[in-house]
Amino acid sequence: MKQTTSIRVMLVDDHAVVRSGLAAFLLAFDDLELVGEAGDGEEAIRLCGQTTPDVVLMDLVMPGLDGAETTRAIRQQYPRVQVVALTSFREEGLVQRALQAGAISYLLKNVSADELATAIRAAHAGQSTLAPEAVQALVHAAASLPLRKIGQDLTNREREVLALMVAGLNNRQIAERLVISPSTAKFHVSSILSKLGVASRTEAVALAVQHQLIP
Repeated sequence: MKQTTSIRVMLVDDHAVVRSGLAAFLLAFDDLELVGEAGDGEEAIRLCGQTTPDVVLMDLVMPGLDGAETTRAIRQQYPRVQVVALTSFREEGLVQRALQAGAISYLLKNVSADELATAIRAAHAGQSTLAPEAVQALVHAAASLPLRKIGQDLTNREREVLALMVAGLNNRQIAERLVISPSTAKFHVSSILSKLGVASRTEAVALAVQHQLIP
């Protein structure tokens, strides 16, 4: 799969050997371009402003500013940048922290090169990719919520938007599909997140699937 414009990728990992391996992996794909490497969270935030990446591959367990905190800072300062959590850890709490901080995807480091490349492209297009362990963690978290009628206050339009979110469409694509403005689509998505009591699109999608909120 080739693109006329390369996807700019930044690596964040406190292990130089891991960064070296990921850098070598990126060279194998014509549409992926390495624009920066950071060994800690603070360096990652600073480099984001200098290198303007499209996608950041983020380790989560690092000394100092950890991956979730770094992800939150990057998403707040550079909302156009998508963050893919790439870690060796699959603990439920870590998954939730990363996604609540704004990571669009959560992958384990045993992922294949082709799967990682596909996830980077998907993230750049605004679509999530979750390791099975991450999906299980979200489903478990949703199942442990206090018993209530989840999603009962969603409007018909919000259910339409939620269905398109589950299908992997981003705000611009949702706007085109429903013939509404991007700002209106963004408003509906924000309202859905608020009503479902979640902090990210990925959590909303997991909740919608778990509780069959859409046809």
